Amino acid sequence: MKSLKTLYKIGVGPSSSHTMGPVKAAERFLSEHGDCDSYEVRLMGSLAMTGEGHGTDAAIKRAFGDKRVKVVFDKDAKCVVHPNTMEFIGCKEGCEAVRMQAFSIGGGDILVAGESFSEGEDVFALNTFEQIKNHCKVNNLRLWQYAVQCEGEDVLNYMNKIWQVMQESISLGLAADGVLPGGLKVQRRAKKLLNEFSDITRHTRRDRIVASYAFAVGEQNASGGTVVTAPTCGASGVLPAVLMYAKQQQGYSDEDICRALLTAGIVGNLVKTNASISGAECGCQAEIGTASAMAAAALAELYHMTLDEIEYSAEVALEHQLGLTCDPVCGLVQIPCIERNAVGAMRAINAVSLATFLADSRKISFDTVVNVMYETGKDLPEKYRETSVGGLAKIFK
Repeated sequence: MKSLKTLYKIGVGPSSSHTMGPVKAAERFLSEHGDCDSYEVRLMGSLAMTGEGHGTDAAIKRAFGDKRVKVVFDKDAKCVVHPNTMEFIGCKEGCEAVRMQAFSIGGGDILVAGESFSEGEDVFALNTFEQIKNHCKVNNLRLWQYAVQCEGEDVLNYMNKIWQVMQESISLGLAADGVLPGGLKVQRRAKKLLNEFSDITRHTRRDRIVASYAFAVGEQNASGGTVVTAPTCGASGVLPAVLMYAKQQQGYSDEDICRALLTAGIVGNLVKTNASISGAECGCQAEIGTASAMAAAALAELYHMTLDEIEYSAEVALEHQLGLTCDPVCGLVQIPCIERNAVGAMRAINAVSLATFLADSRKISFDTVVNVMYETGKDLPEKYRETSVGGLAKIFK
């Protein structure tokens, strides 16, 4: 597996696959073919269907700067390799001079046609949870210690940087008011969730606080703010919400949380390696489902639960979101995406609660659920995979 530094990326919302990925591809193309007279970028599949709502065209134009570029939404093209397909065309003297096809494969990563995915060297020799768990048991390691063993001590400094950005995204989101951009006139609600308490129970209070943190990050992402891909921009509120609650309400230190981020990262990396974290490829189960599994594993790590209990926490969090569709209204990462971050965070907490007394009776492994999630995602009709032509998106058209 690749470094956790390639999973946790600091970027600008609203979408890692629809803005971060295309910008990365545009920058790659320009670095190699910056001498063309003009350019055309053709967006296909999910990028074409929801690119306008996600701001893909605007992001690409910013990447090209003062270069002449035309962005085309080709909604009729068939995507054979990946549903997030792009073609970059450079012209000289009115004729096509060069062409590059690329795919935005989720989490801000890209794959250029004819190449293999090569974002850094593999730093983890083991590629399944079962292999990693057995290695940790034999060597008396926590999952976060295994990550340090593979990555080196500096990865903890990187996690501290990631955690600082996560906390800042929550703080900024809780302080903001007004309406999110895009035309749906969605009101920011994070501050209201946190501050407007009435006569509620302890558990309801917990849910409100966790939800407010998730909303804060989701709203920052939707407004083009800075977030951390965990594992994507669209699911970036789940993990920070759970970890912030653990810090603020349960007294865990930043050092504790950085270690938990490593454990969560291993879980996310396993999904990314063996399945997909792309909503366009496998639906929202690949994004919110993975984020929820990561958050459950992180919280279980904070509670110093056993390796089997951590696995069960992550497995339950992902298993019960199998089949979750990706159907953003108007292609915006707002409805139902922001609420799903809150639900995903609360499900992570509930999964950990179940694991405390059911882990010894489990029948399904985390690796199995990851494989099933990938198969399920491939079986989902295209209209439920980030095209905004089915589900809630169709109802609200």
